[in-house]
Amino acid sequence: MKVLQTKQFTKTKSNMKTLMLMSAITLFVTSACHQQSADEKAINKTIHTFSKAGDEYDAGLLELTLDTNFRIVMNRLFGSPDVSIMPREVYLEKIRTKEYGGDSRQVQVESVNINETTACARVRFIGREMTFVSILNLVKDPRGVWKLVSEMPVPK
Repeated sequence: MKVLQTKQFTKTKSNMKTLMLMSAITLFVTSACHQQSADEKAINKTIHTFSKAGDEYDAGLLELTLDTNFRIVMNRLFGSPDVSIMPREVYLEKIRTKEYGGDSRQVQVESVNINETTACARVRFIGREMTFVSILNLVKDPRGVWKLVSEMPVPK
């Protein structure tokens, strides 16, 4: 009888170790997913703020969402054979003068890939006049704020 109790105790002890190991792994994976989830939420918020600010001609709000190195890279846009680059200040001026913006776009974030303090998102901006699919590159600043560093739009 004593030998049977010892075997049961050993088996229970082994099961307990396995349960504790599995719990630790689950906690670790959940923590990692939670962090990525928090970053994804922040990135989504930045993207939606970027769109809203452009739609409402709000250059001040745009300045908060754009990194100082922001630029729009337009590859053969609207039939052009060239790659054109629009710096941040030119883009902001076009918003201020209402040459750009003023639409009411629906935003669909199709994918987000995070690599520590950098990220890339594929976003569909659906407006009344035109739809764009853009690749947005973002950076996380030292304060933990996600900002856009580039947009590569393609009209659809």
